[in-house]
Amino acid sequence: MLSLKVGYSALASLRIHRTKISSLSNDHVYFSVCAASTDEIPIIRVPLSVRNRIENVKQTRGKNNINTSKAGKLLIQSRNPSLNQSVGYTHGKFDEPTLCSKGWKHKKSFGDYFTVNNIKSVAPFVSGSGEEEDIKTPVKTFHTLHICKELVETLERLNISHPTTVQLQTIPKVMRGHNVLCAAETGSGKTLSYLLPIMHKLHLHEEIHEEGSPKIHALVVVPSRELAEQVASVSRSLCAPLGMVTRTVGGGRGVGRIKAVFKQDVPDILVATPGALVKALRRRCLDLSHLSYLVVDEADTMFDPSFANMLEEILRYTEIASAPTETRGPARKAQLLVVGATFPGGVGEVLSRVTDLGRMVVIKSKMLHFLMPHVKQTFLKVRGQEKVLELNHYLKRLQQEHGGAGGHAVLVFCNKGSTVNWLGYSLEEMGVAHARLQGEMPAAHRAGIFHRFQKGMDDVLLCTDVASRGLDTSRVRLVVNYDFPESHTDYIHRAGRVGRAGGCEGGEVLSFVTHPWEVELVQKLEIAARRRTSLPGMESEIREPKPVIVETEESG
Repeated sequence: MLSLKVGYSALASLRIHRTKISSLSNDHVYFSVCAASTDEIPIIRVPLSVRNRIENVKQTRGKNNINTSKAGKLLIQSRNPSLNQSVGYTHGKFDEPTLCSKGWKHKKSFGDYFTVNNIKSVAPFVSGSGEEEDIKTPVKTFHTLHICKELVETLERLNISHPTTVQLQTIPKVMRGHNVLCAAETGSGKTLSYLLPIMHKLHLHEEIHEEGSPKIHALVVVPSRELAEQVASVSRSLCAPLGMVTRTVGGGRGVGRIKAVFKQDVPDILVATPGALVKALRRRCLDLSHLSYLVVDEADTMFDPSFANMLEEILRYTEIASAPTETRGPARKAQLLVVGATFPGGVGEVLSRVTDLGRMVVIKSKMLHFLMPHVKQTFLKVRGQEKVLELNHYLKRLQQEHGGAGGHAVLVFCNKGSTVNWLGYSLEEMGVAHARLQGEMPAAHRAGIFHRFQKGMDDVLLCTDVASRGLDTSRVRLVVNYDFPESHTDYIHRAGRVGRAGGCEGGEVLSFVTHPWEVELVQKLEIAARRRTSLPGMESEIREPKPVIVETEESG
């Protein structure tokens, strides 16, 4: 098989029955020739691979003629301007977006980057931002939610005057006694959405306090000690004027410490981690027979296999109501509130064993599982050995831009505790002050680390995903994924540490991308950003579990 490269002038001397010409340049052509007689001129054909390559070039050139950039702000900003996409451009249903990260599995792509710009200045969950289309009459203050005066005054002292969208939707349902599953984006104010109605109802129902028996009336279960301390701190600040007591019990401190918590006066509200709570229940340190409210916070983590068995055991110690009428009167049952930033996959299977799933009110944010539109997110393809230098560069730049202590709080996420320690040693050599937090630390070392970071005593915190769930990081301006998260769920939680309700504006997320499997996750994130759709593979509905069919000998 031959392929000839000739000038245009040479074509006139050939007797050709059929000629296929594909122009590759101004001076030469490739062509296929079939002569009138095989004795005169041999058969000359263009190889199939060459023809396919030519067709691919034609198609690619045709696609690149589609201009995804229009006048106005850019949604996607790339190192290659031809791959930019403006906010005003919308992909067709069957259009395949051209990705900035398409060739990132190749070694020559190191140094490439793209940014998903923030297209909103205000978070969509902030009341009055124009995003709460589901609410026909927007509520502007907590007074119109019928929260008691003492709580409203306490909120005003904390500079909280307007409820967020998720609070507007959740609080009335909890006040009416419904079991609620609330799934809303991180930082949208879910903690107050369950604490406020619980405290209001405990304060008004005086018969609860007249029983005289040492019983806990509200229980909040969370996955980590840090989150338990944070929720308890919010609870104490709210319930102090009401004369109610909040306590915490966390794991890693031994049975003696757990027993000591319950030797004091029994609290009205208990915030606990599942491991410590199970230990206390097995040793009969507390009684949940008079429990009025059970809250499962950070539900996607609590229904994970690592916690699911303990959570089921806790649910067996309580009697959950199936309808709002069962949450009233002397023989009341516990009202169940399940809260999270992502829909837990196994929630239906577990909850159907303790309550009527069909009567459970599901409150789902319109932006659930979407990339946050008010946070700038940058993805950088970088070699593993260069990540430390890139991190140091960004930390120094942020310090110069926002200088002064407390103005540039940064969270740096790693996938393993060993990476946190190694990175800490490297930053120490570069003179970068920081703190470290990871789950493998002893409880005594972990205590107070995140609290110091919240108070501004440390500006850079190196951590694992133990700090990505539910913790209040209002002062954080930059989140760095030093190790790219292993799932879209982890990415949502990490990115949610910035742009929170009441937090500083202009938050950013920087993600280092090194390995091929990380590129695959980034490409799915980029497609979701360009199409403005939710992330793939995330749960979107709560379903009744399918009945298990047991085959008997007669049927087999």
